[in-house]
Amino acid sequence: MTDFVNLLQPDRGQPARTIHLVHPDRWSEWLNAQPPRIRTTVAAHRLTGKAGNRAVLPGETPEDWAMLLVCNEGVESPWRIASLGEQLPEGIYRLAEGEPGAAMLGWCLAQHKFDRYRSDDAAQGPRVLLTGEPARIAETVAIAAATARVRDLVNTPAADLGPAELEAEAHALAATHNATVTVTKGDALVQGYPMIHTVGKAAAQGREPRLIELEWGDPKNPRIAIIGKGG
Repeated sequence: MTDFVNLLQPDRGQPARTIHLVHPDRWSEWLNAQPPRIRTTVAAHRLTGKAGNRAVLPGETPEDWAMLLVCNEGVESPWRIASLGEQLPEGIYRLAEGEPGAAMLGWCLAQHKFDRYRSDDAAQGPRVLLTGEPARIAETVAIAAATARVRDLVNTPAADLGPAELEAEAHALAATHNATVTVTKGDALVQGYPMIHTVGKAAAQGREPRLIELEWGDPKNPRIAIIGKGG
């Protein structure tokens, strides 16, 4: 599981590379306000201000560079800078204007790797994003971790993730969040849920079907059921 905790940090004015996130409608205004070296770089890359245009912008010294991304996605989109979270080199970054907001989630998820079956010896170090809204970090990290866990389950082939493994995942999730798991299988499944038994009765030994129910929350609250099926 990817460790998302250190990918988002409060902005306390620490050194960081700048990300210029420019909407196409503000392209001319932004470009006209830039120093000659930036305008020269933009011209050399033949950027037109179209969404998706990007370039590394030079600074005063060789190590003093920034990133430009022309983006037409709104501030509510988690994917505004996700591509940069995946592609930029290891380091610390902040937006030149505004706060990343919802884009913090995409920044984290872009760095998630499904590495159960291989190790990447050339893996990059973390790309850290600074935010002036530190109260949003914990929730974003929690959502990213939950999303990554689901992605890992989806990416795991059925040969390694059968009914028994899904049951184990449910128990692990329940233990973490103080939930309750009920598993119906064998004769109880034949009596209570014969259609599930019928569909899965040809399964090999150890891969018999089961109904897994996970309950969480205050029983006094209205009950909401989210129903899915394991492949």
